[in-house]
Amino acid sequence: MHVMRTPDAFFNSLESFNFAPHYEELSVAEVGALRAHFLDEGPHNGEVVLLMHGEPSWSYLYRKVIPPLVERGFRCIAPDLIGFGRSDKPSDFADYTYARHVSWMEELLIHRLELDNITLFCQDWGGLIGLRLVAAYPERFARVIVSNTGLPTGDQPMSKAFMAWQEYSQTAKEFNVGGIIKGGCVTNLSPEIVAAYNAPFPDDTYKAGARVLPSLVPTRPMDPASDANRAAWDVLKGFKRPFICAFSDSDPITSGGGNVFRKLVPGCASVDHITIAGGGHFVQEDHPEEVAAIIASAIERYPIN
Repeated sequence: MHVMRTPDAFFNSLESFNFAPHYEELSVAEVGALRAHFLDEGPHNGEVVLLMHGEPSWSYLYRKVIPPLVERGFRCIAPDLIGFGRSDKPSDFADYTYARHVSWMEELLIHRLELDNITLFCQDWGGLIGLRLVAAYPERFARVIVSNTGLPTGDQPMSKAFMAWQEYSQTAKEFNVGGIIKGGCVTNLSPEIVAAYNAPFPDDTYKAGARVLPSLVPTRPMDPASDANRAAWDVLKGFKRPFICAFSDSDPITSGGGNVFRKLVPGCASVDHITIAGGGHFVQEDHPEEVAAIIASAIERYPIN
């Protein structure tokens, strides 16, 4: 495996991003050692808020969500998926599988950081991976907040918007990460913010993970991750702790996705759900203050004994 690492210089002087980097060396079977990056802000004895990004963003997405949560005394952990942000980037498409992404985050968050009593906020692929961890370790998660995400098995058709995005990701000659994120927001991102999303990818050779990830979403019943996601759903159908849907009103890719959770996950029955008005796919960019408030409110309103 050939592994690339974005030089630190590319992360200097990013807009509104003054967080110290943290790293752990991961070693997953058949892959070898990879360095994973994460943000760790706030008191270590505070309630843990796990903020999981998706495709093709990185922990920069949470730069405005973290400070108000830290002010309330929470500990915020925001990892970069392997292939993204300051984490290592294997250069071959075949190096990335859904199962490996789950294993990498399991190694980092459960076995290395040993997180417990977690409040998870997950969006996009942050949900596809994060919810697999919830299913594997339900006792470690106090609350779950899902936003513009899902846990597909391939048994139901995906939206036309997602299928178009999946095809684009595999066929487009140019894959402008910052431009893709800008296009998924309702607000107009400045050139400086677009540049920050491009920072982890000095050139196209660094983009294998970002390119391949949409193709790993199960869209057919016999896809490689379909059975594992079905098994995860079996656990989620018994998950009774607070499970909040906070989807936006302007995301064609995941529109209506919250209804599936509300129907199947018992933890959805006793909480209030939120529609984020005027939010695109990347709600953390469009309404970071509201996202922070939703997380803080969930912790304060739904204590776990």
